[in-house]
Amino acid sequence: MPCPRVLRLLRGGLPRLAPGAADFNSFVARTNTCGELRSAHVGQEVTLYGWIQYQRHGLFLVLRDFQGLTQIILPQDEAHSHVRKLLSNAPVESVVRVTGIVSSRPPGQENPKMPTGDIEVKVETAEILNSCKKLPFEIKDFIKKSEALRMQYRYLDLRSFQLQYNLRLRSQIVMRMREYLCNLHGFVDVETPTLFKRTPGGAKEFLVPSREAGKFYSLPQSPQQFKQLLMVGGVDRYFQVARCYRDEGSRPDRQPEFTQIDIEMSFVDQAGIQRLIEGAVTTPFPSMTYEEALAGYGTDKPDTRFGMKIVDISDILRRSDVQFVQNALSYPRGTVKAICIPQGVRYLKNKDLESLKAVCKIPEVMDMICRPDGSLKSLLTKLLGKEQQSELMRALNVQVDDVVLLAAGEHKRVCSALGSLRLESADLLEAAGMMLRDPTAFHFLWVVDFPLFLPKEENPAELESAHHPFTAPHPADTNLLYSDPTKVRSQHYDLVLNGNEIGGGSIRIHNAEQQRFVLEKVLKEDSEVLSHLLEALEFGAPPHGGIALGLDRLISLIVGAPSIRDVIAFPKSFRGRDLMGNAPDYVTPEELEPYHIQVSWPVAETEAKKN
Repeated sequence: MPCPRVLRLLRGGLPRLAPGAADFNSFVARTNTCGELRSAHVGQEVTLYGWIQYQRHGLFLVLRDFQGLTQIILPQDEAHSHVRKLLSNAPVESVVRVTGIVSSRPPGQENPKMPTGDIEVKVETAEILNSCKKLPFEIKDFIKKSEALRMQYRYLDLRSFQLQYNLRLRSQIVMRMREYLCNLHGFVDVETPTLFKRTPGGAKEFLVPSREAGKFYSLPQSPQQFKQLLMVGGVDRYFQVARCYRDEGSRPDRQPEFTQIDIEMSFVDQAGIQRLIEGAVTTPFPSMTYEEALAGYGTDKPDTRFGMKIVDISDILRRSDVQFVQNALSYPRGTVKAICIPQGVRYLKNKDLESLKAVCKIPEVMDMICRPDGSLKSLLTKLLGKEQQSELMRALNVQVDDVVLLAAGEHKRVCSALGSLRLESADLLEAAGMMLRDPTAFHFLWVVDFPLFLPKEENPAELESAHHPFTAPHPADTNLLYSDPTKVRSQHYDLVLNGNEIGGGSIRIHNAEQQRFVLEKVLKEDSEVLSHLLEALEFGAPPHGGIALGLDRLISLIVGAPSIRDVIAFPKSFRGRDLMGNAPDYVTPEELEPYHIQVSWPVAETEAKKN
């Protein structure tokens, strides 16, 4: 059963199966699973199948399957000595069948920590279905093993209760989302192609060679174009549990292949998409603009479970004689901002404060400490009058033993730096024992009114899409698209959960001329690559919009997993490799020949020498 924090997510709009509706013993030879026997079964003959979890001195063993554990009592009489010998000699993790009688455990030997702890099965017959060789690690959740070893033997790691729980919960959530969308709201589950062509902008795509010389397929980074084309085709409401691919290299929080709940609707606006998603958990989510998120939290995915918001203190310090403050405020977007770390004196050491300032990407960061007498200790205080110090303390709500971190510079740079310091500080406070972020809380948030375009990092004079090139401009800013595109807000919205982006979507451009203008004039892209989509928009395309929810990230947050790899059955490693199957792998020149590809760099020669 999902834990209470998960049930809060699933109740309400999501339909659910009646309790106990699933029959785990249909079509198989067992009578029961290893997790379902109770006192009510005492006296019954049962047949169980599972893995040997634990053995003790030829007296009993613990049998495990996906649902739980059952204690098996080995017969001690001579007539059943062959059964005792068979099971006593079987290695741990061997697969066995046992048949026996359910009995109550002797008084005082019950185990309240096990759901089956009131009973045991006295075995009468048994069979070793498959013996297990020496294991690379123990199949127990509390045994630590390296992630590389877990991924190399993923089929063994999957036997752990935690991964079993994660995968089954994932399945339940997908099923309930499917029922909510398709059964309650009339969405159509449509599979879209995996082999397609390159999409301008966005993440790098994996290439797949074809038998036509020089021509390649691309694996889609999302079904974006197809779901828009489905709207042009009159499908009206589309849904898919979609596999997506991005060649983003080594990133610890990403996978080269991942899954998203993909949704698109015709004749909908931003509020309609938001109500659809909120309906799945029966509660509206708060909303803030991109500018509000950046100004208050220093990021476009704020963790609102705790305070420590960024406060603008520019007006308070504008009259000060602090040189670096005056320098910062002399620029058009110059600002002075600060965060207050509660009880920082108690919980943070000097080295923690120094490490925080070292993490910050701007040099103009100062700290202030509130002494027991309520005064401020800082290099700045001698440059600030008492009135300014009092104003500062009121603005930041500074209490005794609090630590203030102050930064000055360009607005976005300062906000981003303090946003990072806010999260780093929270980690340090919690590591020192302060309860700051409730791990059982779910704080959803919509972030809206993103800029439609952003300057490219490598060339700020050029623009790129903040979301993707199919996002429609905010209705109030449409005219700016043609005169000053840098000032245009978009109809892009992100869904954030506890400081993590778990979904993003937008209302799309459904006018061919506007889409062509964005591609050619603003983004300087070759629109010919998207000629099929542009032509489709000329054939009566309806207004439409959608959203994609990152399934892997959502499940990992629900179960509290440290990595999305813990909620994927067969994930790739940090470097994008399959350590179990050793993929990607080399292929022979003969296999490459039909695709008109030759490997010219030294690896081919190196591998040939190895062989």
